[in-house]
Amino acid sequence: MQIQTENDAFVTMLREVVDPQDLQIGADIPATALRDWSDERGGVPLALVQPRTTAQVSAVMALCHAHGQPVVPQGGMTGLAGGAVPSTGAVLLSLRNIAGVEELNDAAGLMTVGAGTPLQVIQEAAAENGLMFGLDLGARGSCQIGGNIATNAGGNRVIRYGMTRDLVLGLEVVLADGTILPMMNKMPKNNAALDLKHLFIGSEGRLGIITRAVLRLHPGVGGANTALIALSGFDAALKLLRHAQTALSGRVSAFEVLWNDYYRSVTTIGGVRAPLGAEFPLYALIDMQGADPDAEAPAFQAMLERAMESGWALDVLLAQSQSDVLDFWALRDNVAELQRSFSPMINFDISVPQSQIGDCVERIRADLAQKFPGLANLYFGHIGDSNLHILVGPTPADDPDGRQVEACVYDVTRSFGGSISAEHGIGLHKKPWLSYSRSEAELSVLRQLKDTLDPTGILNPGKVL
Repeated sequence: MQIQTENDAFVTMLREVVDPQDLQIGADIPATALRDWSDERGGVPLALVQPRTTAQVSAVMALCHAHGQPVVPQGGMTGLAGGAVPSTGAVLLSLRNIAGVEELNDAAGLMTVGAGTPLQVIQEAAAENGLMFGLDLGARGSCQIGGNIATNAGGNRVIRYGMTRDLVLGLEVVLADGTILPMMNKMPKNNAALDLKHLFIGSEGRLGIITRAVLRLHPGVGGANTALIALSGFDAALKLLRHAQTALSGRVSAFEVLWNDYYRSVTTIGGVRAPLGAEFPLYALIDMQGADPDAEAPAFQAMLERAMESGWALDVLLAQSQSDVLDFWALRDNVAELQRSFSPMINFDISVPQSQIGDCVERIRADLAQKFPGLANLYFGHIGDSNLHILVGPTPADDPDGRQVEACVYDVTRSFGGSISAEHGIGLHKKPWLSYSRSEAELSVLRQLKDTLDPTGILNPGKVL
C-alpha cells in the first residue's frame, strides 16, 4: 500500500504541471507507448505525459528529479534498438505535442522546429519553399526529429548530406533537473567555446531531453537520375563509387549495394519486381539528385557508359520514369516483408572501413555457415558511408534470444575495427556489445558525463551503459 500511495501522490503532482488530458496512467497508457520497432520488451511504466511546451517539460523533469523518478523520453517509437521502451515504474515523456515548424528562413537555409515534428513534415515544408532537408529514412512518416537527433540518425543520403549531426545548427535541451539549455544557434560558424549541442546528438535521451531544434537546409532538387547496376563483386562496387563521385563532382546522393542473396530474397519472398536478372553477384542502386535532372542526365549516362566500358558494371538499367525510380528503391525499402518471412530475425547495423566491407561480409557469411548451418543471412547497405546491414534469421531453436548469432557477427566486426552500430544507436539491444566498439577509457568518460548531467540517474535508466 505504501508504494501505491506514493505513486498516487506523485501522479497528483504530475497533474499540477501538465494538462489533465496529457497525462495517462495504468491501462489508459496506449500500447504504442510500450514498445518500439525492436523486439525489446520493457517494464510497466507509471505514467505517460505529453507536455505541450518546453516549460512543461522542465517542470516535469524538476519534479522527477526531486523525487528520484525515472523518465524515458519517447519520440515516434520507430527505433530498432529498444532505446525508448519503458523502464519499470518510469514516467514516459512523449514529445509528440511539441511539434510544428516555427520558422523557415529560405534565405539563410534554416528551419526551427519542435522535437515532436515528424521527419516527413519537415521534408515537405522545406520542399514547398524550394529547399530540402538532407535526412531521409524509411520511417519518415512516423519518426520524429527529436528522436532522429537523439540517435544521430543516418539514412539514405548520408553520402552527400552527412549524418543528422551535420544537419543541426542549434538545440534546446532540458536537463535532468529541469534546467533549460537555450542553444538555438542559427549560424553555421559559432566558435564560442565548446559547442554543447554535440553532447546531446546521439546520446539517446540519457543526458537531456531535446525539445526544439534549428536545422540546416540545402537547395531544393527537381528530381534525380537513378540507375540499377549489376556488378561482378565488391571491388567493382568500390571502383564504380570512386568513378561516380569523381565524374559527377561529388553529387552522388545515394549508393546502395545489394548482395545477391538479398536481391534474390527481396524479388521473390519480398514480392518486389526484379528489374535485372538474379544471376549477378552484387547490385548497386545509385542516384544523383539535382535541380534539373534532364539537363544533368548526359553526365550521369556518360558516367554509366564509362563504368560499362571499364568492366566494373556488367549490366545497367537507367530509370526512365518515376515509376522506375520507385521500383528500384522498393528493392532497398521492402525490408519489412523479409523480416516477417524470416521471423524472428536479427537486424544488424554495423559499419566497417569501406575498403574492407567485402572481406567482412565473406568472413561473417563463412562463420555463420559453420556455426549455424542453414541460417539465412542477407547483406545490403549504404556502402558509400561504410554502413552494412545484415538480416539473419530465424534465430536457431537453441539460441532463441540470438546472443550466439550476435556474438558471431560482432566478433568479426570487431576484428575489422568496425562499429556494432552505424546509425540505429545502442538502446537496450546492443548494450552488451558496446565494449566491442568503445574502449574502457571512452566508456569511463561517458559514465562521467552521465554522472555530471544526471547525477540521480533518472534519464532513460538501463539504456546504452
